[in-house]
Order: sequence, then C-alpha cells, then structure tokens
Amino acid sequence: MIPLAICSILAVYIFVERFLAIRKAGKAPADFMLRIREKVTEGSITGAQSLCKNYEGALPRTIGKGLSRIGKPMDHIEKSMEAAGKLEVYQMEKNLGILSTIAGIAPMFGFLGTIAGMIILFFNIQHQGFSLEHIAGGIYTKMVTSAVGLIIGLLAYVAYNYLNAQINRNVNKIEAGSVELLDILHQPAAV
Repeated sequence: MIPLAICSILAVYIFVERFLAIRKAGKAPADFMLRIREKVTEGSITGAQSLCKNYEGALPRTIGKGLSRIGKPMDHIEKSMEAAGKLEVYQMEKNLGILSTIAGIAPMFGFLGTIAGMIILFFNIQHQGFSLEHIAGGIYTKMVTSAVGLIIGLLAYVAYNYLNAQINRNVNKIEAGSVELLDILHQPAAV
C-alpha cells in the first residue's frame, strides 16, 4: 500500500501542477488576434509587441516572437514562431510522462499486493490451519490492493488524457494564431 500511496500523492500533485500551468499557458483574451491585427495594420508593431508582453500565455509569447522578427524574410518569421510554439508545448508537456507511468504501474503495484495477499493466505493456512479467519486476512489484502491500484491507475489515466486534451487545445490556438499573423503580414498595406 505504501507504493500505491506514493503513486496517488504524486499523481495528484502532478495533475494539479500541470493543470494550473496549462491553464496559465492558455490565457489570452478571446479578441487577442483581432487586437494584434488592428495594431499591425495600423503599422504599430511596437504596440502589437507590447500587447503580447501584457499577457502570460503561450499564444502571446509565440506571436510576440513572430512580431520581433518582422523585417526579416517570412520563412524566418514562420520558423521563429514554430520554434517558440515547440518550446511552449514542451513546457506544457513537462512531467506528463510521470502521470502516464503512474497510470501504468499503479495497477501493477495492486497486483503485487494481490500476490502478497496470496502469500499471507497460504502462510496462515500452513502455520495456523485452515479457518475462515486465517483466509480472510489474505483475501482482504489481495482485494484491497488490487482495487486501490486499479482506481489510482484509472484516475491517473483519465487525468493524463484530460491534460493532453487541454494541451492540444492550446496547441491549436497557437497554430491558428501563427497562421493568422502570417496572413496579416502577407496582406498588402492599406493605402
């Protein structure tokens, strides 16, 4: 049960920490790209950059990186935003592998508890004789550890997939924003 307790504490900690980090990375106003479009079409690149600096999210940081490259060839702007986006995704995915590992090993620890319960069961039968009291302790250990291991594994698996879905949502925002910035930069200047 000690490894299962460690797994559950670690899973809860990682989920909460990653949930807050991913939510923070996804922060940007709904009209962020509209405001960037307005600033860029007005010719106020510094205004657009300062707008990006006002927010902590992954999208503003990625767009800010692209804006800082204005004046260079378009492929440089695109590659800088792509690199910034990859770094943002890496930051969001940090430690998610541990949560995935917990989803896999918690049931294994539960099954290890099942084996320990069976060992206790047979030990009690061998040394104390065959009676329900001696059998019940081993079966109880076996059932509890199996159930707890499966529950922790299931919850860690659900948490892992939920966080991945949130990361994918943020990645889609970053990609859409990057494409929109490139489209804005490709538009001819207003006369």
